[in-house]
Amino acid sequence: MNYPDAAKLKSTGLPRNGDKLNSEFFETYLPRLLEERDRCGLTDMIGGIEALMITVEPGNSIEYIAELALMTPYHYLVTLDSPRHLTHILRIDMNSPDILLREVKDPGYHDIFRNLNDLHPSGAQRPHSRYLGEILWVSDRERVLELQQAREFRFFSADALAGLDLPSNASFSKPSPYTHNVVGYMEREPNAVRVYHPLGNCSIMPHAQDTYEKAKELQRKLDIGDLIQPVDHLATRGYSQNREAALLEYLALSSYYYWGSYNIPDQNSSTNVCKSVRPVPESFSPAKVFTANNLPYCVNHLDGLPSPTETFVRNFGPRLHHIALSVKDGERGSKENIDFVVDAIASQGKSFLLEVVGSRDAGLKQIFSAASPISALIIEYVQRFGDFQGFFTKDNVARLTAAAGAGESLE
Repeated sequence: MNYPDAAKLKSTGLPRNGDKLNSEFFETYLPRLLEERDRCGLTDMIGGIEALMITVEPGNSIEYIAELALMTPYHYLVTLDSPRHLTHILRIDMNSPDILLREVKDPGYHDIFRNLNDLHPSGAQRPHSRYLGEILWVSDRERVLELQQAREFRFFSADALAGLDLPSNASFSKPSPYTHNVVGYMEREPNAVRVYHPLGNCSIMPHAQDTYEKAKELQRKLDIGDLIQPVDHLATRGYSQNREAALLEYLALSSYYYWGSYNIPDQNSSTNVCKSVRPVPESFSPAKVFTANNLPYCVNHLDGLPSPTETFVRNFGPRLHHIALSVKDGERGSKENIDFVVDAIASQGKSFLLEVVGSRDAGLKQIFSAASPISALIIEYVQRFGDFQGFFTKDNVARLTAAAGAGESLE
């Protein structure tokens, strides 16, 4: 394969964090993969996350707009009406990823994403509800697609995209065998507005707008709107044997680098982080976190180890587990901001899986909401203090993992 001049961005030689030991296979192929990605120009051509894609059951999207409008900084923008879906565009600003919130119109509709849900007991209870994946910005979609296909990555055809009601101005990979998520590539001039076409008639739905406005008014009355900041990281759960392959696959498809992994022995799991190689904050391009068991469930009975991560995967399939949002550092109402936000949201009947964990001395505080009854996704809030740069402490993540696992026992 012929390569252009060396890329400007360099994905290797960056500081490594964590204490998780990887295999010889991973440590051999990681630098080779990143060096080749830089050399061929993919790192320069692929940018940050443009959009997150979520699909919900028929009739559920308006209620989810209300949930997101209260619990996040997202605003309802417009609805695209296509043959099989309503796609609501939620946006913070052009510096943070959009959410494409898709609602299936026909309960009997089947596609590849429903098939992935139907394979798993909890997933099958909400057959259309799942996180699909991210759309990434690219400078030259045709060239990126050509290079990735040469690397044996598979993409949906234009006809398949039309059948799935996915934007035709983007290219989408087939679902990952490791995470079941897709990756999309969308070309856009740096200062141009994001558009998704041709996803049908574009309009502001009165019911969606009214529901959104009421939720935002409640957010203002609770005095939390300015405290909740954009997405900080996206956390996917997969099987233990697929941890390293999932990391390498996402690094091959993106311009992220391997930030590091932490072993969480109390929960028989590890937390593995990839970040954008570009010097931008997570609000521009959220970090990608991959969590997996250290040992597969089939040997847990021998050592009596917990297995909350793999239990979730066996119930729902490999998929996104939670979306983490930053909370502005500081205090309000004689409380640290994260405590103020959580108390305000809890006062409206929203549940959380545990109390806020962590401390100012530890560098950050975190909490998990209960899983949404609509999307099954958890919202995490994270408040960092001072110059803390990480995504968790080992004690925090152990407690969060245990709390999430308490509600995800095997069916």
